Amino acid sequence: MKKVISLLLASLLAASLVACGSSSGGASIEQVESAEEAVEEAAETAEEATEAVAEEAEGEDFHIGIVTGSVSQSEDDRRGAEAFQEMYGEDRVTLAIYPDNFTEELETTIQTIVNLSDDPDMKAIIVNQAIPGTTEAFRQIKERRPDIICIAGEAHEDLPEIGSAADLVVNNDFVARGYLMIRTAHELGCDTFVHISFPRHLSYETMSRRVAIMKEACEEFGMSFEMETAPDPTTDVGVPGAQAYILEHVPEWVEKYGTNSAYFCTNDAHTEPLLKQLLEYGGYFIEADLPSPLMGYPGALGLDLTEEAGDFEKILAKVEEAVVEKGGEGRFGTWAFSYGYTVSAGLAQHAMNVVNGESELQDIDDIASAYSVFSPGANWNGSNYTNVETGVKSDNTFLIYQDTYIMGAPGYYMGSTEVEVPEKYFTVK
Repeated sequence: MKKVISLLLASLLAASLVACGSSSGGASIEQVESAEEAVEEAAETAEEATEAVAEEAEGEDFHIGIVTGSVSQSEDDRRGAEAFQEMYGEDRVTLAIYPDNFTEELETTIQTIVNLSDDPDMKAIIVNQAIPGTTEAFRQIKERRPDIICIAGEAHEDLPEIGSAADLVVNNDFVARGYLMIRTAHELGCDTFVHISFPRHLSYETMSRRVAIMKEACEEFGMSFEMETAPDPTTDVGVPGAQAYILEHVPEWVEKYGTNSAYFCTNDAHTEPLLKQLLEYGGYFIEADLPSPLMGYPGALGLDLTEEAGDFEKILAKVEEAVVEKGGEGRFGTWAFSYGYTVSAGLAQHAMNVVNGESELQDIDDIASAYSVFSPGANWNGSNYTNVETGVKSDNTFLIYQDTYIMGAPGYYMGSTEVEVPEKYFTVK
């Protein structure tokens, strides 16, 4: 638009200069005729420029679509989408929810995402978390609407696969974090790291590679690495059954592995009961799979955060106070700002910046800048995803992470974003 306005001003200025003639004498007939022609030309140019401005203004009234899981499955993801919608309005931001049981409702999941492309003003669609079916949905969208920017946040499908259909993929840095969580547990005095998951998650490249990295890091730091299996909430047991299993088995695990053991689960629904029991029976929790002071902590601690909603500094302070009161000082960690919340809102902001011509789609600094809108003051680090099979770095896939905060009186950051992860871990599989 700036270019169009400049053209308009330049045309009018040129016309006025011709009409005024030379400063050394009066204007001749020829000069006047030329001036009149110039003014007419300028008027035509101005009219064209005005139309162009109007057309461009109409083009700016584009829409952004965000697809997330439900509040019960991934509350932070949903709240981030709602925050972005509240910022820009329901008339510009459309939200959708994929099924809780997305593994059994693949077609519904795909259609939920694809349906957003029916809107002629839709210019970008963000899916967070990008569960199975997202790749196919993006392929269908690109076939019918190649102009729509397709962005995957926290992809569950293999990164090279979804990267072939998406314009941009951004995941948590499972490589760096696989090492850093073990390093942090070691620094806090843990001798055992317990990984809780189920077969579906362990089939994902991101999670299986992270397990391998964690195992090797435990060897480096002289720690034991243990794995426990819990029910998948997307199966018939549902979220209630999966959570009940965690509640029942954590006391057994703490007795088995000792109170100097740190625990990690790959599923959001498992997080709340895990935290609740670790606060009761002992053990450490470095950070959630998708870290946030809202991930599991409010439910585990029985906190009402209605008044603090959207203010993560106040949320963290209230959660931290409750953790300390429960005797968890120095044993429980998180990211100061919610990962899921930031991904939903940050990627939508990045998409808007790109469509407005203010950012480059595949520029990690521009991505970080958009994230910082929703995580002011937080330190982020990351890099391009490297395919472990080929050693090739992807141009459109990025891995990122935030510094780890350990709650206490006072709490403190671990400085994780400043730690150099040994190069060998980037090829562990």
